[in-house]
Amino acid sequence: MKRRDFLKTTALLALLPAAAFAAEGNWTHYRPGVVDALLKDGKTVFLDFSAVWCGTCKAQERRISQLMGENAAYVENVTFVRVDWDAYSNAAITFDLEIPRRSTLVVLKGDEELGRIVAGNSRQAIKGLMDTALAAATA
Repeated sequence: MKRRDFLKTTALLALLPAAAFAAEGNWTHYRPGVVDALLKDGKTVFLDFSAVWCGTCKAQERRISQLMGENAAYVENVTFVRVDWDAYSNAAITFDLEIPRRSTLVVLKGDEELGRIVAGNSRQAIKGLMDTALAAATA
């Protein structure tokens, strides 16, 4: 390997943790009461019920991150909340929203559910849900 190639590769690898942190920076991690407070403040909330070991969740996460990168308005106007399925599958929010499983995406505004996707990871469906959230947030 040439020295120049080695240095480029090393520099890119050094940046990976920063890129992962930046993507994670667009998310609020769920804890009891956070969603109620956001909704009370008039925010549009995009909930992602996911588990780190779930393949469908990872596919959804990649699509959501890609769409966020393509349209900054999502991040600027919608509050994205990640709910750890392993920690909160039996929590009140899961029962109140009748979440059937991990890999469920839900958009809320006020006391209304605007849309949901269960175990779907198509770009078109996720973009549609994110567009619904954006429209509600900017209305």
